[in-house]
Order: sequence, then C-alpha cells, then structure tokens
Amino acid sequence: MNRDGRGPAWSNSLFEDNAEFGLGMRLTLDKQQEYARELLRRLHTRISADSMQPPVDVEQFGVGGAEGDLVTAILNADQDDEAGIAAQRARVRELKRRLQGLEGPEASDQLRLADGLVRRNVWIVGGDGWAYDIGYGGLDHVLASGRNVNVLVLDTEVYSNTGGQSSKATSLAAVAKFAAGGKRTPKKDLGRIAMQYGYVYVAQVAMGANDAQTVRALLEAESFDGPSLVIAYSHCIAHGIDMAKGMEQQKNAALSGYWPLYRFDPRLVDQGKNPFQLDSRAPKIPFSDYALAENRYRMLRQTSPDEADRLMAAAQDAVDERWALYERLAKAEPPPQRHSDAPPEGSASSSAAGPAGGASDAPKKGAER
Repeated sequence: MNRDGRGPAWSNSLFEDNAEFGLGMRLTLDKQQEYARELLRRLHTRISADSMQPPVDVEQFGVGGAEGDLVTAILNADQDDEAGIAAQRARVRELKRRLQGLEGPEASDQLRLADGLVRRNVWIVGGDGWAYDIGYGGLDHVLASGRNVNVLVLDTEVYSNTGGQSSKATSLAAVAKFAAGGKRTPKKDLGRIAMQYGYVYVAQVAMGANDAQTVRALLEAESFDGPSLVIAYSHCIAHGIDMAKGMEQQKNAALSGYWPLYRFDPRLVDQGKNPFQLDSRAPKIPFSDYALAENRYRMLRQTSPDEADRLMAAAQDAVDERWALYERLAKAEPPPQRHSDAPPEGSASSSAAGPAGGASDAPKKGAER
C-alpha cells in the first residue's frame, strides 16, 4: 500500500480455475464501469449545474478539458499512463464532491461507483503447473476472449507446490518426479502459442538476465488494452541449485539461448512494425554450461550416463531450433496494417496478423463521444 492508501486487492481461487476467476474480476469491474458511465450521462446536466468552483489541483489536471465540462472530461479521459490515471482520480474526487449535494437513487449509485471510473488493472498470477497443464484450457479461453487481463506465469518448470513433478514446462533432459529417466520431449512453447492469436501481448522475461527488459515488459503488458501474458523464469529449490545463485542461473539460461527474452506487442502492427522483438542476443554458451550447474540435469549422469548424453544433445538441438525460429520471427516483414476497427462480440478489438500470418482480433482503445 502506498502513502495514499492504495495498493493491490488480492483474492485466491482454486488451482484449476485461476484464469477464469481473474476473468470474472475483469467482467465485474467492466460492468461496474459501464453502469457508472451510464449514470454520468443521465446526471450530466445536474452535475454540470453545480456552481461551486473545483479545487485548484483538479484544474491543474485539466478537469474539464477545452469545454470546462467535468462529465465530458471523465468520459473521454486518457488513462494510458500514470499521469493520466492521476488526472482521472482528481476528476473523480471533484465528481464525488459535487455528488454530495445531489439527492436521488441515481446520484447515490453514482457516488458508490465513482471510483470505478478510474482504470483498474487485473493481474492473474500462477505457476507453470497451472498455466501449461491443469489450467491451460481456462488460460487459453481467457486469452482468446480479448478481455483486458494480465497474466503472469512464474515458470519453475515443475509442480513446485506439490513436490516437483514434471509438467509440460519441464525441459527436455531434466529429471523430475514422473520423469526420473529425464524428460524426453521439449518444453511447451506457451508464449508462441499465445502469439498466434495476434491480439495478445506476450513477453518472456528473466530478472537475472535483464531486469530493465523485465520492467519494460510488465509496464507494456499493463498498458496494453487487451489480454497479456508474461512468462517469467523462476528458479526453484527443485532445480537443485544454490538458491543464492539463482539470478546467475537465470542469466546463464538466457546466454545459452534456452530462455530467449522477447516481447510481442500487437500495437506495433499499426505503426507498420514487426510486433515481435527479440531482446536477447545470439547464444554465447552451450546449453550444457547452463544445465549442468543444476542437479536436475546432472543426476541422470550418475545412473545412466549414455542416456544423459543423448538427452543433453537432443536438448541442445531443441534450443538451436527454437532460437532459429525466433530469429526468423524477429527478421520477418511486418504483417499488413489493419483495415477494420469493428470489434468482435464481447471485446473491443480489430483485426491483426500474428507471427504465423493468421487473421485475429486485436483490442483497440476508443473515447466516449
């Protein structure tokens, strides 16, 4: 909580329905805002008739816009950044002051819902066991909805909360419960799957590798008016490492090319740019230099050294193939610019092309007229 008494409101769902639970929060906030905006229109004349002068600090935020009208300024407010949100909070403070002098059920409802006119972001936070496995169906449904929710996946590559079982996020060659002989299939590329929609902001980050890129991705995800997915490398005791060196391992994961840092921002399509931005440089160390610093990769060498070598070679091939794919995406020609702003039912979206070139729906902002 900050000095103004504001901070995140937190609630826990079941493990399996994390995404749907967060979407329910988003839908509730959207409906409250929709009703608050409707009430503003109904009360426009009465609110504007208030003869009391607004406080000085509100005028500094441009409460009334060019016409000096509070209601119009609130309805058309740009809340894309912190300055815009602060300005809207000032307007809402003035609105609540004026509502104090009005009577009737609509004025009462408006006073109760006024804070909903300020932008609120919804973050859905979970691990890879949920996002890649048990809750993937729900996650995919929520991302496909086009609604303005942010998803942060803390990817430990195992079911950390239940003892380190293998998940679809587990890397090829890693040992985990239910993969005692080393996992024989590559890690699921959750980010690339989400990119295919074309209207989902996607980023892969690692604080230990590039903290500035991590912060930038989180800020971009939150400012994006639509679904976003941020996948964060999360070192874990189940990896069999000295946890004090976790950030170093994150850096080595990126240096090896195993964990490439990237951002996919659909808004760049409207600027005639490639939405996929590869933030990592070409791999500088082999995958084994990163992997063999962890017990989950080393332990198979003690029981089955030949199999361990075979899987390690296969893992290097998987890293090389995925890196080559990402390089092609980063060098690809930008997709065609959008021609339609018509939103699909249930979301404010327009057409965009994803990295595979397919047509999808991309959220687009609009102002009250």
